[in-house]
Amino acid sequence: MSSTEQTQPLITHLLELRNRLLRAILAVIVVFLGLIYFSNDIYEFVSAPLVDRLPEGATMIATDVASPFFTPLKLTLIASIFVAVPFILYQVWAFVAPGLYKHEKRLIMPLMASSSLLFYCGVAFAYFVVFPLVFGFFTAISLGQVEFATDISSYLDFVLALFLAFGIAFEVPVAIILLCWTGATTPKSLSEKRPYIVVGAFIIGMMLTPPDMISQTLLAIPMCLLFEVGLFFARFYVRKPSEEDEEQEEV
Repeated sequence: MSSTEQTQPLITHLLELRNRLLRAILAVIVVFLGLIYFSNDIYEFVSAPLVDRLPEGATMIATDVASPFFTPLKLTLIASIFVAVPFILYQVWAFVAPGLYKHEKRLIMPLMASSSLLFYCGVAFAYFVVFPLVFGFFTAISLGQVEFATDISSYLDFVLALFLAFGIAFEVPVAIILLCWTGATTPKSLSEKRPYIVVGAFIIGMMLTPPDMISQTLLAIPMCLLFEVGLFFARFYVRKPSEEDEEQEEV
């Protein structure tokens, strides 16, 4: 095969990758333009778990001149990416699908859909369960004459870190299914290592959340439960000998 013939498929793949990336970026921009009018409302919604629990007379503050303008826009942009995640994952699927085997195509699409759903569940769990408990605990602590006032930009960084931590943590079932399906491990092996995995979940909770026992525990416990869910479903996704023979035939 000549160098020109080898270069053409590479260029074709790069053009396809560029088109998929542009579509994903365009989707985020379209969602952002649709949400930008409601940027202040979105920030008020995200800040409600803290604002509702502030001491009487306390408010959130802005320590930077441009924070009241840029902070809601930053949140809206990130929210646009969250909303566009299913479309972005579809673009990833469409790009890699031609190189997958038949049984891989049957697996990847459901996993992408479930991973999106689990990520959203993690974010919702953080907002509706974790935030009320954590902020209720923080605002109840009194340090003499110290007035409780949170900067809006710092608050956004804090909640986004928790959103990301819980969103990723809720992907545990998908990770377990992939590990078992690829042959990296087996459900039986994971079941035998359950005590170590439970300890690891609490360590991860300590690393990904603020230094308080409430949020750490509220992250570790769902990870342990989701581990059991992933372990159950992984038994149905263990690679069969027929699938390995299919790969050898298609190579």
